[in-house]
Amino acid sequence: MLLKYRSDYQKIAMGILSLLPSYKDWERLQRELTWYQGGPDRTLYLWKDQHADFAGVLGTEQQGTYVVVRLLSLIPDKQTTANTWQMLDELAATVPHHRVMGTLANAKIIADWEYHHGQDHVERPATDSGQ
Repeated sequence: MLLKYRSDYQKIAMGILSLLPSYKDWERLQRELTWYQGGPDRTLYLWKDQHADFAGVLGTEQQGTYVVVRLLSLIPDKQTTANTWQMLDELAATVPHHRVMGTLANAKIIADWEYHHGQDHVERPATDSGQ
């Protein structure tokens, strides 16, 4: 289950984000949380697994008809393709009129998820570069 970030989830979000190499620095981590709170087009979600335990975070930015997944992280014992795709499935259900896209860092994950769901490049709009 995806839950929008709230300040009472701060320690949980920081703990999961700190597992990513680029967020080992405390100040960088604080800036990232502040950035997600800085605009209505940015959302940080926390993800609960089937046992209702916090197990991941998903950061998005809305750009027109797209939702860009800027970061995606799961705790080590939950890092499976099934859990990643579950998070993306829930995101897609949350923003049904937007296309889920990735950054260069996670484009392969998003492409694999799309392909798994039959949303390969043939079905993409002509204006989409497919990347």
